[in-house]
Amino acid sequence: MTTVTAELLTIGDELLYGQIVDTNAQWMSVALGHAGIKVIRKTSVGDQEDEILTAFAEAEKRAHIILITGGLGPTSDDLTKPCLAKYFGCPLRINEEALAEVTEFFKSRGRELTEVNRQQAALPECCEKITNKIGTAPGMWFARNGKVFVSMPGVPHEMKLMMTDIIVPKLKQTFETAIIHHQVIRTVGIGESFLAEKISAWEKSLPPHIKLAYLPGLGEVKLRLTGIGDSMETLKNETDILTEKLKSLAGEYIYGYGDEPLESVIGKILIEKKLTLSIAESCTGGYLSHLVTSVPGSSGYFQGSMIPYAYEIKMAQLGVKPETLKTYGAVSEETIKEMANLVRGKFNTDIGVATSGIAGPGGATPEKPVGTIWIAYADKNQTVTRKLQLSKDRTINIRLASLAALNLMRLSLRER
Repeated sequence: MTTVTAELLTIGDELLYGQIVDTNAQWMSVALGHAGIKVIRKTSVGDQEDEILTAFAEAEKRAHIILITGGLGPTSDDLTKPCLAKYFGCPLRINEEALAEVTEFFKSRGRELTEVNRQQAALPECCEKITNKIGTAPGMWFARNGKVFVSMPGVPHEMKLMMTDIIVPKLKQTFETAIIHHQVIRTVGIGESFLAEKISAWEKSLPPHIKLAYLPGLGEVKLRLTGIGDSMETLKNETDILTEKLKSLAGEYIYGYGDEPLESVIGKILIEKKLTLSIAESCTGGYLSHLVTSVPGSSGYFQGSMIPYAYEIKMAQLGVKPETLKTYGAVSEETIKEMANLVRGKFNTDIGVATSGIAGPGGATPEKPVGTIWIAYADKNQTVTRKLQLSKDRTINIRLASLAALNLMRLSLRER
């Protein structure tokens, strides 16, 4: 089966100036993927006729479907309609059905239909009108030589309703689409290049219709298996078998699947094992607790946290020994061990977790440069520590240290 492909064109200077973030393309890509249509390119074009016409011609060569958003407003800088009319060689005319719809739109809101707004109903004669149920700019459907162009408003909620109710079903009727299945495997604690080397033989053994993509993020790497075929059940079975084989190579780094973040996975483990958690965080300043409490139902296992940032608070409120801080400093294995065990006792929880370090940009010493961070996990049977040597960026260090603490929890709970 031939893979049906699509190209997305977003039109408007505001996109290129960065004044508006293009969320439409991301949403459309997901919707098309569910429909078995593969997006092969996304392009943003400014409000310039020659650039828009060139983009149309290039997209038509590459893809079966060209989906366009933006540039359908009633003002002079909205060029999508006149460009489509020129590209397909047909004049703009008032579409009576569209005029009735836009007239009713303004009448229902007690507003007068101006001549400028009346021009919203002017469409290229050779297109099929697509009704905009919640806005004034109709969509347009063009078909030529087995290719389809669809133009939609750039307003996200108008585009989404039009796509969901009309365009996606019509595309599926027009094209014989394949089944596309994605399996996302989430890993933590290993870099992209090291992971690629570890699973190299497995990757080379993948069948031709299943592709692997590496999706590195801050502190984790996601692996996406994408299968294209005729049967969703067959593709799911194949990717499940491949995932099981992957576990034998990189199982210690795999923490979850799909869209579920690490903090959610940790929460499920704590609920399953009926364990409670408390946290003492210094350098992460509450970010680790924020991640934990961002999970619905976290009150079932998370008792509370402290942010003993200053030496005095570490001693007076948390209970770290003055001699420990004096001898070893706040950023040390000795201190972090005490912090994890003390917060566990103070909140009477099964598990205590602690962070302390130099997030930067100041506070470093030759022995402890920026990015030096200690984390600890403590329960009634063990205290486990890790020393991290991270970056020079404060925000990145806070994020990475928090993820490392969650991963230390995951690994320690697995051993438990």
